[in-house]
Amino acid sequence: MRLLLVEDDKALVDRLLPALSRAGFAVDIADNGIDGEFLGDEEPYDLVVLDLGLPGRPGLEVLRGWRSRGNRVSVLILTARDAWFERVDGFKAGADDYLGKPFHVEELVERIKALVRRAEGRPGPTVQCAGLELDESRQEVRLPDGVRVALTGTEFRLLRYFMLHPGRILSKTQLTEHVYEQDFDRDSNLIEVYVRRLRAKLGSGRIVTRRGQGYLFLEHAE
Repeated sequence: MRLLLVEDDKALVDRLLPALSRAGFAVDIADNGIDGEFLGDEEPYDLVVLDLGLPGRPGLEVLRGWRSRGNRVSVLILTARDAWFERVDGFKAGADDYLGKPFHVEELVERIKALVRRAEGRPGPTVQCAGLELDESRQEVRLPDGVRVALTGTEFRLLRYFMLHPGRILSKTQLTEHVYEQDFDRDSNLIEVYVRRLRAKLGSGRIVTRRGQGYLFLEHAE
């Protein structure tokens, strides 16, 4: 899954990036509200972590701009201003969750995971589909027979996206946009490579190729 982190505190960004990467997220960074608002409109993020006290344009203004244009991306607000009425203002502007500073990185990561699952209509504590269960902390997948299979970081991000969108044809471009950071080579054939690796680990009948369209993750393996 691909996140946008809009935060101007470089020390906090440096602390969050390794944890978010270990949790299986590709992360783009914006250090001001103007760039953050632009990226949030232009790129298909699965979630945005948005600080309120931003240079250039305040976070609430950024959020209101997105919502006014129909941008429904999930947004988790970060702020050092923790008064109850500021939380209310954030939710009224269209925030999906709110976390006051200082916070534990582990709590932020779990809130992000929960929001991503909820946005895809899977509000349970784990990602489960087609008899598979993802262990997000270990980046493993449990097969229907109980066998656990280790995944690389890219395999994990790709499989999680497939499992959150079963029965939908997903193009290579779409998969690349949600699995890799902004500066990744969008013309790469690496998606094909990682689909082959997942098929080898899960069985060939779970991910089907639709020629000229993309890939389809089946809820019931052929």
